Amino acid sequence: MKLYGYFRSSAAYRVRIALALKDLSYESVSIHLAKGEQYGSEFSAINPQNVVPVLDDETHLLYQSLAIIEYLEETHPQPALLPKDPAERNRVRSLALMIACEIHPLNNPRVLHYLTGRLGASEAQKLDWYAHWIKTGFGALEKRLAGEPYTGRFCHGDTPTLADCALVPQVANANRFKVGITEFPTILRIHDECLKLDAFQKAAPQNQPDAE
Repeated sequence: MKLYGYFRSSAAYRVRIALALKDLSYESVSIHLAKGEQYGSEFSAINPQNVVPVLDDETHLLYQSLAIIEYLEETHPQPALLPKDPAERNRVRSLALMIACEIHPLNNPRVLHYLTGRLGASEAQKLDWYAHWIKTGFGALEKRLAGEPYTGRFCHGDTPTLADCALVPQVANANRFKVGITEFPTILRIHDECLKLDAFQKAAPQNQPDAE
């Protein structure tokens, strides 16, 4: 398999975590987002949306990080990243989607560049925007994780799930932009538990071949 990604891409980070948890080998193909390589003709032919990740499993090109992880779950079911019970599966998916759909898109580099470029926002205004949506999203997520009985060592129970694959990269983003998140102790506790596992360390941005 080939994973087209970028070391700082939180969406690619999610997929790297899932691949590592399932102990699946792959070739890493770096698409340097900061240099605009995603808009080149070669990658545009691979993904017309001009975003990473894309997973090439030698048969299909697979898109969108959570959909890719669900594909890996279906084709390589062990270790499981989704519970068997339908209601519990919904919970894990909903936690992951809170991050991937409600927090991450508002803080995506494309959005931030539009704010400072087309709309003329200052650097301070951009950082305020970023922090606002991190704290708003994490506030709701913290309430769920702290208040729901299914939360365990990880987001759901005592083994990592799809939700943890989404959570850790988003905490990394918050730390990168120096957003204080100490008011979210459950999120931080789960994040720290994840980082005790080799799979999460292996997938970390600083440990990628294209890290700068």
